[in-house]
Amino acid sequence: MDLSVVVPVYNEAQNLEALHQELHEALGPTGLDYEAVFVDDGSRDESFAILARLAASEPRDVVVRLRKNFGQTAALSAGFDHAHGEIVVTMDGDLQNDPRDIPQLLAKLGEGYDIAAGWRFHRQDKFLTRRLPSKLANGLISLITKVRLHDYGCTLKAFRAEVIQNVRLYGELHRFIPAIASLMGVSIAEVKVNHRPRRAGKSKYGLGRTPRVLLDLITVKFLLSYATRPIQIFGLWGLWSFAAGFLLALYYTVLKFVFHEPLWGKPGLILAVLLLFVGVQFISIGLLGEMQVRTYHEAQDKPIYAVRQIINGRPRSPRG
Repeated sequence: MDLSVVVPVYNEAQNLEALHQELHEALGPTGLDYEAVFVDDGSRDESFAILARLAASEPRDVVVRLRKNFGQTAALSAGFDHAHGEIVVTMDGDLQNDPRDIPQLLAKLGEGYDIAAGWRFHRQDKFLTRRLPSKLANGLISLITKVRLHDYGCTLKAFRAEVIQNVRLYGELHRFIPAIASLMGVSIAEVKVNHRPRRAGKSKYGLGRTPRVLLDLITVKFLLSYATRPIQIFGLWGLWSFAAGFLLALYYTVLKFVFHEPLWGKPGLILAVLLLFVGVQFISIGLLGEMQVRTYHEAQDKPIYAVRQIINGRPRSPRG
């Protein structure tokens, strides 16, 4: 199969029929052998019923229904596991991404890139609550990960299957897929895409996600720099802490036994002991991390979602 389009859906009943029509109208003229993988992420409205009805008359639709709302990262991961295309495109189910932009992304991959990331150049969202925080976050993410993109938050992206099948997603790391994939030495290009105002339904994004994005960014930075060598970050901090504690303790030892000064009432002595203990703890954490890394690389795949039902799906071996 040439192409799989993965669409995570959560309470988007009012948008699905229009999205379904636009998606097939955009992909039909391409002549590609494609499928549309809709992942119902535990919707509480009529989303699954609508998807099931549409799939009954469209064999190119695959509907994956999760048992509960696991979040967008898990929904995308489920879509990747049930996608068969040589190229995998992701997009939101709220109609703000334009399916007519998909051929542009495919053309960019045709130039030899591994990932084509959408850039909502004229974004149709509120400035203070959506665009400004997003702009600041994109700059920070680009600075820390060294993978410079204008719009990490745009779900509309295209990936070569061999890239996405080797990316493991946990937590809320879906927005960082290009940065995580950079570990494999992939080439990434940006494509300016259309962004439309939300027609119906309620946005699932807001300022409340900001702390989680920052925490995920710390995770990604660790994965990019120290995932396979945790001792080099924890051990380094441990050595500095232990060295500072040792020098401080040595100083007080000299005061006591050479200059015969009493140590009573000197809080620096407590700090020296604390630094020594912290140093040992950091080094121990680094060693435990090294053991965990080896366990991780040898462990079996453990999915982060549970599927309730699949419509028109085909058997697929687990990613490996």
